[in-house]
Amino acid sequence: MKLKNLAVYSLLCLTAFVYSCKDNSQFTINGTIKNPGSLKLVYLIEADSSQLKVVDSTTLSEDGKFQFKHVAPYANLYKLRIGGAGGGDQSAAANNVYDLIAKNGDDIDFETDSKDASHVYTIKGSDDSDKIKEFNKISNFYGEKNSKLVAEYQEKSQALGKQSDSLLKVYMPTFQKNVADYGAAVLKFVNDNKSSLAAFYGATSLDVYKFEPQLVAYADDIKDNFKDNPAVQSFVKQMNKIKPVSIGHKAPDFTTTSIDGKQVSLADYKGKYVMIDFWASWCAPCRQENPNVVKQYAAFHSKGFNILGVSLDNDKAAWQKAISDDKLEWAHASDLNSFEGPTERLYNIEAIPSNFIIDPAGNIVAKNITGADLEAFLTKTFK
Repeated sequence: MKLKNLAVYSLLCLTAFVYSCKDNSQFTINGTIKNPGSLKLVYLIEADSSQLKVVDSTTLSEDGKFQFKHVAPYANLYKLRIGGAGGGDQSAAANNVYDLIAKNGDDIDFETDSKDASHVYTIKGSDDSDKIKEFNKISNFYGEKNSKLVAEYQEKSQALGKQSDSLLKVYMPTFQKNVADYGAAVLKFVNDNKSSLAAFYGATSLDVYKFEPQLVAYADDIKDNFKDNPAVQSFVKQMNKIKPVSIGHKAPDFTTTSIDGKQVSLADYKGKYVMIDFWASWCAPCRQENPNVVKQYAAFHSKGFNILGVSLDNDKAAWQKAISDDKLEWAHASDLNSFEGPTERLYNIEAIPSNFIIDPAGNIVAKNITGADLEAFLTKTFK
């Protein structure tokens, strides 16, 4: 064998040996905390779905080093918390939390400086962890913008000595624009990184009511990915439940009982625009929205806008009183069985107020729009 070929052969053997020795039964995090000061403890926290669970802890060495070895049943989001748990560093622990994504076989290097007020950290050995940092940068940017806006609004309100509607009108559009810009930025991040678990955590930060079509589409895209991650599979399952009653789909027909005891069905509104309005007498947000619905009904009913109110009440008397008190002049029906009524289950109602606007062809064209958004939609539809 020639010397050059021998060298190549030896290098290949060495590479194979190194990779064969890699422990794929767990992941390792080697960390360095510069300027630890009084910080002593480090916690490894598993962020499984909405639950946070400490799965390991260790003590910093004198030179700020630590190590974790942990078995991960699947790739998952973890958090490193530096300090806390009675160690005299509770206030620092509130800020010293760092996100990463790890799976068995990862060999991760982590480093940060506890004196850095911006909590910048570097992480190597996990591409998904770089992506979760990218998402957090988006989240922190818009979070800080809205925090400053709220603080400014509160300061001016206190100066006035009362909450001012005119002041709220000045600040609310900016706040809403920030929320919309955040949603757009997160959606771009999600669509650019569909193969990364970080995109899933970004997607789940979005309001399902406002971003339902996009989240349903995203769930379709990742349904064959991350099959061993229960949080992802739970999300996919949830979106699959919502999908039949999401925007763009045919509204499923139903028959229920009107307030005067007669049968009423969605088919009665065939060829018309109708909003199915799920609400209840005991639902404070529903009652707060009712004046706006009354206003829109008065403005657009003559142009072809209809409403079928479906109440989640159990008490018929309370239901009837709320209709009278709020001056709700459209048709009303109810299964009188709260969230367990067949109509509610058919439409996957898990919170109210909730509404579906259905066009004359029977398609769901809008969903869960209230306030100024409802007026804007109706103005555009019936222009």
